[in-house]
Parts: sequence; structure tokens; C-alpha cells
Amino acid sequence: MITIRKSADRGHFDLGWLDTYHTFSFDRYYDPEYLQFRSLRVINEDRVQPGQGFPTHSHRDMEIITYILAGALEHRDSMSNGSVIRPGDVQRMTAGTGVSHSEYNPSNSEPVHLLQIWILPKVRGLPPGYEQQPFSEDERRGRFRLIASEDGREGSVTIHQDAQVYATLLDAGQKLDHALPENRYAWLQIARGTVSLNGVDLKQGDGAAIETETTLRIVAHDEAEILLFDLA
Repeated sequence: MITIRKSADRGHFDLGWLDTYHTFSFDRYYDPEYLQFRSLRVINEDRVQPGQGFPTHSHRDMEIITYILAGALEHRDSMSNGSVIRPGDVQRMTAGTGVSHSEYNPSNSEPVHLLQIWILPKVRGLPPGYEQQPFSEDERRGRFRLIASEDGREGSVTIHQDAQVYATLLDAGQKLDHALPENRYAWLQIARGTVSLNGVDLKQGDGAAIETETTLRIVAHDEAEILLFDLA
């Protein structure tokens, strides 16, 4: 069974400095039908204007993954980490017992376009942690590249949940399959382009909740960038 979450149906706020879409209930946006999907709690698509950003704020008991689509994002946190995240970089922050951070667009001219993802951890009260890894276009081109997992295998960032996050870049006409074992669930998020999933058309910003499907076949109608969440 495939349930489509249309891009236009997401929560949307344009604050001038920030244009943001919420797949699931978040902050001032509440939809009782879209609180989360399995352990996947947040997918926010943000566009932050040059020189703008999120001032220091706090989180706890959440696995936070930041994935950059275009531009750059400067990160600083209470664990003394500081970095600039660019397309291909994946940042993981374990909020655990509590962490504060800020995120800014360091450019004077280019907006930054990103996905911020929250995954509920298996247990509460973990020590805060931070990790960042680059994944080249070649690694993601035409295949599902593992970018986050519970065991950190294949160079993926480590998250404290039975979940696997994959990223892919597809050219027009390319096809890609993913086997979904019994009792596993998936969420497909279209970051860029248009594709079909088992014959169902999806466009940029659309998401799909997937249950009781054993094989996922993705066909790109044009150049596309996709995230796949394989969930317990």
C-alpha cells in the first residue's frame, strides 16, 4: 500500500527570511493525520535567505539529520562543533539529554535549500553527539547510497534507531529497485524532479508512506534527487 503525501498539502509558512514546508506536524503546524510515520517524526524543507538563519535554540531526545540540496549552512552548537554543510554532506546530531545549536546561511547572495529530518531515538537520555560525512555525487548517482544507519556501516552516519536512510541521484529514464523485507516500512521523499513509484507519479516535495510492498521500483521522469527511509 502506498499513501501519497502531496507537496501542496504540507504545512507551509513564508516568513520572508525562511520559506518552509512541513511534511509532519511541527511547531505552529498541526495535522492529526500526519504526526509522524513510524520513527520518522519530521521532514522540513527549508529555504533560508542569504545572511539569515536560526538563532541558538535547544533540542533533546531526537536524532536530527540535515541534508543540503543547494547552497551552504553554517552550524555551531553547545558541544563546541562548528562547520559549514554543503550539498553531499550529511550531518547527524543526537540531541539526547539536551543540546543547543544555531544554523545560518553564510552566503551574502545565495539562498540555502535543505531538508531537516528528525527521527525518534530508541531510548531517551542519550549523551549528545555530532557527526558529519560527505557523500559524493558519484556515490549517489544511479544507486541508493546508505547515508544513515543504526550501525554506521558503509561510512554512513550513526543514528540511534532501527532505520536506514538512503539518498540517490537519478538521470531521466533511470530505474532503481529497493527490496523491502517483511515487517519493514518505507517513506520516499522527492527532493527534486519527478518520478514514479510502483507506477504512481510523484513530484518535487511529495512523500509516500509505504506498507506491505515487497519491492519498490522508482523510475525517474527527469533528473531527480530522492531520499528513502527504510523503517522498523
